[in-house]
Amino acid sequence: MPRNLPTKNYTGAATPPGEIVLRPIGFVRSPHTERYGTPRQAVLEAHAKRRPDERVRIELLTDHVPAQALQDLDGFDYVWILSYLHLNRGWNALVAPPRSPDVKRGLLSTRAPHRPNPIGLSAARLLSVSGAQLELERLDLVDGTPVLDIKPYVPYADAFPDADAGWVDALPPMPEEG
Repeated sequence: MPRNLPTKNYTGAATPPGEIVLRPIGFVRSPHTERYGTPRQAVLEAHAKRRPDERVRIELLTDHVPAQALQDLDGFDYVWILSYLHLNRGWNALVAPPRSPDVKRGLLSTRAPHRPNPIGLSAARLLSVSGAQLELERLDLVDGTPVLDIKPYVPYADAFPDADAGWVDALPPMPEEG
């Protein structure tokens, strides 16, 4: 018979942090060393002249996160990569997205990389796991980008195929790059 325990108020005594310090768990090793030619979204097809090599590695810092943390990840097709966009400085509340350059949009309604906290979120195809390394395809991050976290992409929880996408729904379809 389950006991009726009193509810706990975990947040009542907690003070929200004024600053958060994160430590990278690894780094991106990519052929993309400059922003030009680096994919804007990881799912976009490669432009053969600008991006001939689509394979990217993430190398874990095993003194912080052991290779065992990657155990069982090799059965997933995609992973989420949370990263620190270390080359970005400054941001604006309104931005002109690449697919809608004539209209300034609210920053938080876009995927612009220049943000108050320059944190990137990328879904990339996982090709393999070997030791303390992941091999990925088409990651939209430059070489040396610090990785904050890696999470498996789980379709039942991460895909919302019927979701509206606000102003993006009104844009013409993406052109083929390849």
